[in-house]
Amino acid sequence: MNILKTCQELTKEIPSEQIYVNEPMSKHTTFKVGGNADIFIKVKNIDEFKYIIKIAKKDNIHITIIGNGSNILVKDNGIRGIVAKIEFEDINIEDNDDRVLVSAGAGVKLAILANKLMKDGISGFEFASGIPGTVGGAIKMNAGAYGSEMKDIVVSTKCIDLKNYNMITKKSNIDDIEIEEFIEKKDEPDVIELNNEQQKFEYRNSIFSDKRYVILESTFLLERGNKEDIQEKMNEYMTQRKEKQPNLPSAGSTFKRGEDFITAKLIDECGLKGYTIGGAQVSEKHAGFIVNTGNATAQNILELIQYVKDTVFNKTGKVIKLEVEVLGE
Repeated sequence: MNILKTCQELTKEIPSEQIYVNEPMSKHTTFKVGGNADIFIKVKNIDEFKYIIKIAKKDNIHITIIGNGSNILVKDNGIRGIVAKIEFEDINIEDNDDRVLVSAGAGVKLAILANKLMKDGISGFEFASGIPGTVGGAIKMNAGAYGSEMKDIVVSTKCIDLKNYNMITKKSNIDDIEIEEFIEKKDEPDVIELNNEQQKFEYRNSIFSDKRYVILESTFLLERGNKEDIQEKMNEYMTQRKEKQPNLPSAGSTFKRGEDFITAKLIDECGLKGYTIGGAQVSEKHAGFIVNTGNATAQNILELIQYVKDTVFNKTGKVIKLEVEVLGE
């Protein structure tokens, strides 16, 4: 890939201040690790995204799509091709008697949306107020907390359907996470809208996990409530998070909950709390989190993930699965 030539083509339709060359991914992930992206683009609208796909098709360039970077681990050699950070941030609120329809772009941060809804006296989104991600990421993984999940409030999601693309699949070395290249077969990808059932929500999973679709916007069904009650509940959740979760850089919960076991409890019982490789550590506060103590590399984190998985399996016979997505090389 000729990076300079590609950037020149991109700036024909995308403001140059949104395009970065050899951009450290450590600046765009909550783990604060990761090598450089060849080209990093902040994508503000659908037309910009479609244009990126057009250029990627012409120059045969791999595209990696991210949101807030709160559930990914980028390897130390970075990401080849284009990294597109979705920053669709429109919010629309429509009243229907006591029920409220709230539409939010995929790039809207959950905390910002939760605070806006609180100020407007809209209830039902409080559980998501402390989740460090965006609407798109939360829908993709069916994020949840305190007994609620995205599937409980989502009405529909608009997305780009990539079914008309060729897909070249690469696999990472952890949990066979697939990273796909999309090469367009026709002029423009389709934009479709999926209802709740069509999104196939499961525990920390949805139809979007296979990367056929790129989330653009989701609509939630919420209700009117008392502003003070909503604020109190959000404060309560935030207090619980601060008490139970580490405040060091991480990607949130590192491993998925088991079907018949609590993963963090198993890791703790295996004596792994505080176990460290380089700058990566199993959190002393919550064993379900791997944290960056300050100078971790992605390789440190990957080695620690594998060590935890192997130790838990050898001691308990249980297979624990990664919740974090691994990208790059």
